[in-house]
Amino acid sequence: MPSISVPRRALLALAAACALPAAAQSGYPSRPIVLVVPQAAGGTNDIVGRLVGQKLGEVLGGSAVVENRPGAGGNIGTQYVARGPKDGHTLLMTISSSQAINPSLYKNPGFDPVKDFVPLGLVGAVPNVLLVNPSFPAQNLTEFLALARKSGDSLQYASAGNGTLNHLLGEMLNSMAGLKLQHVPYKGVAPALNDVLGGQLHMLFASLPSALSHIQAGKLRAIAVSGAKRSPTLPNVPAIAEAVPGYDGQLWIGLFAPSGLPALVQAQLEEAMRKTMAAKDLRDKLEQQGVEIAAPTTPAQFAALLQDDLAKWARIVKSSGASVD
Repeated sequence: MPSISVPRRALLALAAACALPAAAQSGYPSRPIVLVVPQAAGGTNDIVGRLVGQKLGEVLGGSAVVENRPGAGGNIGTQYVARGPKDGHTLLMTISSSQAINPSLYKNPGFDPVKDFVPLGLVGAVPNVLLVNPSFPAQNLTEFLALARKSGDSLQYASAGNGTLNHLLGEMLNSMAGLKLQHVPYKGVAPALNDVLGGQLHMLFASLPSALSHIQAGKLRAIAVSGAKRSPTLPNVPAIAEAVPGYDGQLWIGLFAPSGLPALVQAQLEEAMRKTMAAKDLRDKLEQQGVEIAAPTTPAQFAALLQDDLAKWARIVKSSGASVD
């Protein structure tokens, strides 16, 4: 085979290109990255999204901003990203209640959580807390379960609405602990929380970041956390699983991109999220908000977690009878 002569200048250019960082080769990012949060401003996912977005932008050598697109339990913002540009500049910062519960809860959520998205990085878990008004007679989890079993269907728990995570956590507790707590849906977690604070309702599940200040001020009593183990933020509060084996209702938060990204951009984002979640300053800020940082997790492991949760919550939604048109 005859040899091919390559000009020295071309060889030098090729070597230089290979030495350049991936971002320089792809030209990505070429503008600010938008992290779509499909929940309202001020909530757990919004708080986490802003912290992660700031660090992610720094890692990528650009900037990232949060754009809230709430509605339909998170479906509106999720649909927006699924149908949007696939160039890595529009990403989805979401929570398991939207990505893993809504596909079973809504007859037509408007997206496929697996086919329409690729997982980029798992941020961590946020436990929900079973909270009661300080006037509630039960002081701890043991007393609560005994009282609930004795009271039949006279105890009521508030939620942010039919089919929301804090509704389904109550239904899961009813099923696994043999209780008959009555569900009272509200239009959002704020009015539900206010009525428990005011003593109009007995209890509710709420995310730890949204409830921590009320717990610390003594305005609400934390009975138990919803995860499989205790939260480092509330080490003296038991996990429901300590008395109800197998109970686990963690809320995870993670970053997704729409399917169809250029392979190089997807690889850059995966690596950027790995570096972002390794940053100590970010981890410290997230832990202060009650977020339990995930162990280093590959995108494939994150995808497997999503599949497991889709199956788990499908069973719980079916048993609860919850459905949204």
